[in-house]
Amino acid sequence: QVQLVESGGGSVQAGGSLRLSCVASRNIARTYCMAWFRQVPGKEREGVATIDSLGSISYTGSVSGRFTISKGNTENFLSLQMNSLKPEDTAMYYCAAALRGTVACRWSESPDQYNYWGQGTQVTVSS
Repeated sequence: QVQLVESGGGSVQAGGSLRLSCVASRNIARTYCMAWFRQVPGKEREGVATIDSLGSISYTGSVSGRFTISKGNTENFLSLQMNSLKPEDTAMYYCAAALRGTVACRWSESPDQYNYWGQGTQVTVSS
């Protein structure tokens, strides 16, 4: 079992920045794909960014160039730096992890592919 805990959400004006963090209950970076998803009420959860065990990264097009996913120096930490935020980025953001070994992961994968989820952290961007 892996527990994931997110932090760092909040409210900002358009153009602002936030940094989300996710801490896993044990070291998983070498064998897990880690991802950020987001969800707006009434809509499906969508992938935002992924980073696999080898460090390969993918982003959904709407955040590419504005968001940066990264692992920390420890093997249980994930972050999402969000710059130039837009009102359409408003959502509940979730950290997720999937045991994949060295198999690559992509932002476009279904949430069903992920085994472990955090409780979510709200991001609200006002215009």
